[in-house]
Amino acid sequence: MCSLKTSSSENIENLIIIGSGPAGYTAAIYAARANLHPLLFTGFQVGGIAGGQLMTTTFVENFPGFPNGIRGPELMDLMKSQAIRWGTQLIEEDVDIIKLHKRPFSLKAAGKNYYSHSLIIATGAKANRLNLPHEEKFWSRGISACAICDGATPQFIGKELAVVGGGDSACEEAVYLTKFGSHVHLLVRSEKLKASAAMADKTIKNSQISVHWNTEIIDVEGNDWLTNVILKKRNTKEKTNLAVKGLFYAIGHKPNSELFEGQLKLDSHGYLITTPGRPETSTEGVFAAGDIADSEWRQGVTAAASGCKASLAAEKWLSENNLSELILRDSIEPSKTKNSEPTKPSSEINYNSNNLWQKGSYALRRLYHESNNPLFVIYTSPDCGPCHVLKPQIKRVIEEHKGLVQGVEIDIQLERNIAIQAGVESTPTIQLFNYKKLIRQWKGVKQRGEFHEAIRKILGEVTN
Repeated sequence: MCSLKTSSSENIENLIIIGSGPAGYTAAIYAARANLHPLLFTGFQVGGIAGGQLMTTTFVENFPGFPNGIRGPELMDLMKSQAIRWGTQLIEEDVDIIKLHKRPFSLKAAGKNYYSHSLIIATGAKANRLNLPHEEKFWSRGISACAICDGATPQFIGKELAVVGGGDSACEEAVYLTKFGSHVHLLVRSEKLKASAAMADKTIKNSQISVHWNTEIIDVEGNDWLTNVILKKRNTKEKTNLAVKGLFYAIGHKPNSELFEGQLKLDSHGYLITTPGRPETSTEGVFAAGDIADSEWRQGVTAAASGCKASLAAEKWLSENNLSELILRDSIEPSKTKNSEPTKPSSEINYNSNNLWQKGSYALRRLYHESNNPLFVIYTSPDCGPCHVLKPQIKRVIEEHKGLVQGVEIDIQLERNIAIQAGVESTPTIQLFNYKKLIRQWKGVKQRGEFHEAIRKILGEVTN
C-alpha cells in the first residue's frame, strides 16, 4: 500500500509506539494517516497480553458507536485492522531495553535494535495480585486474574466461585461467572461498590451473586486444587471460611513503567508524569497515552482519546523540529480490510486430512489416530483474550513448517467433555502430540520460539 520512506536515514523511524491497547492503536491510526509510517510494538508477554485489558473483557457496552455492545477482543481486532490498513508496521514482540538519554532514541526487542526520532508510550497496566501466603500454590489451580479467560474451565462448572474487588471489572466478572458457577460470592473490602451505578445495580440485583461487605482475604487452602478461602471481616475481625473452587482477582492494576524508571519522571505509584492535560513526558519527543499515564479514569474511550492527542502532538513536534520524513502512498485510499471468517467445526462432510488448521472433536479424533504429523491441540473459550492472541501465533508456527505440522482448536464451552478428559485447567492450554503421545503442554501465551523448538526437536528426531 505504501512506498518506502524517502529518507537519507533509513534506519531511523519517524515514530515508534510501544503498546497495543486502545491508546496505542489509536495513536497508530492517526500517525499512519499522517503518512508517518509508524512502527508499533504490540508487546507479547510482559505486562499483559497484546491488545491490552480489553482483551480480557466480555462485552464493552460504553464505547461510542456500538449501541448493542461489542466484545473486547473484537473491538481490539477492529482497531488493529484499521491501524494496519493505513500503513502501521506491527512487531509482535516485547521491548526489552530502551535508551532515552541520546537521540535518536534506541530500543531493543528480540535481539534487534531499533531507532526513532519520537516515541509514544502506551504500555498500559497489569492486574494486581493479593500476594497471599499460599497464592502461588493455587495460581491457575483455582486462582485466576481473568474470569473472562478461565471461567469456562471445567473445574469451575457448577461450583461456588468468588471474585475479589469492588469496581466495574469485579462486578462484570461476577456477573459473567454466573453463566458457569452455581453461585458467585463478591468479596468487597469496603461498605460500597466503586463500580458505575448501572454495573452495581446489575450485580446487586442478581440472585446468583452474594456481596460480602467489609471483607478481606487472609489466605487460601486446598489440596491439588483450591477448596477454601479464609476471610476476615474488617469491622469485627471475625474470621470465616468460604468453600469455593475458584477465586478471581479484580483488584486494580499496576502501570507497566519498569522500562522507563530512571529515564522518565514517574509519580509515587509508577505512572508516567505528563504535562497537565497534555501527552508530553519529561523528555522532549516522548509522549504518553492510556493507562500508563492515567491513574484516575482508565477507560477504553479515554485511552483512545489520549492516543489521538499523543499522535497529534508527536506529529507537530516532528514537523517543528524538521525530523519527519513522510512516505508517498501508492494510492490515496488504501484497500478495505476483510474480516477473516471463523473456522467451522469439522464433520464427516467437510473434514479434510490435509488441512493444517481445523476445529472440533471430530477433527481431533481423526488426526490423533490417523495423522503422522506432530499435532497441536489448543483449548480455548470464545471470550478468552489470551486465546485470541495466541491462535494466530500457533497458526503461524504451523504454516512456517509447510505441511509438516497440523493444529486443532477445541472450544471448551462447546466440548466440555474433551477438556475434562484432557485435564484442561485454564485457557489457553496447548498440547503437542506426536504419534498419539503427549510431548509437551503449555498454559497461557508463550513466545513462538517455544513452539518452534518443540517441533524442531520432534522433526529432528524423526529425521535422525
